[in-house]
Amino acid sequence: MYLLSGSDGQMDRAGSSADSPDDLVQQVLEAAETLIVTWNEAAQGALPRLSSLQLQALTVARRSPGINLTGLAERVGAAPPTASRLCDRLEAAGLLERRRATTSRREIGLILTPQGLAMLEDLAERRLAAINQVLRHVPVDQREALRSGLVAFAEATKRAADAGSGD
Repeated sequence: MYLLSGSDGQMDRAGSSADSPDDLVQQVLEAAETLIVTWNEAAQGALPRLSSLQLQALTVARRSPGINLTGLAERVGAAPPTASRLCDRLEAAGLLERRRATTSRREIGLILTPQGLAMLEDLAERRLAAINQVLRHVPVDQREALRSGLVAFAEATKRAADAGSGD
């Protein structure tokens, strides 16, 4: 957010501790947007090229091996038929497998293939390199403040989610 400063009408970047909560929110939005752009640009070189929903589905399957289709649909915010088609495409690309669950012969679990795991590892390396490249331009004396702020934001996100779920 830009603010007029002084009588000369020059624009200055907002950022002092006296900024309003709305200014802080705007600054966080702008910073998050640049982080998201950097994050997504790193994915552009990954092969195969996948949509953000496909990447999200693979990430969920990696974090929750054997998750069923209903669970995946809930986690990615899609209807079960949409999630099923999504899994069809990921399976056709050799990134995901459907397997019978060990606990129930009727239930199908979703497992990443070695190719799917390798693709996510490659993507993680690309994202790490992209973030590292940006962090080299953050002044050394501000890096700890950045880390601390991001950790605080992540912790607040978890607290807000817990409060919203009634826990």
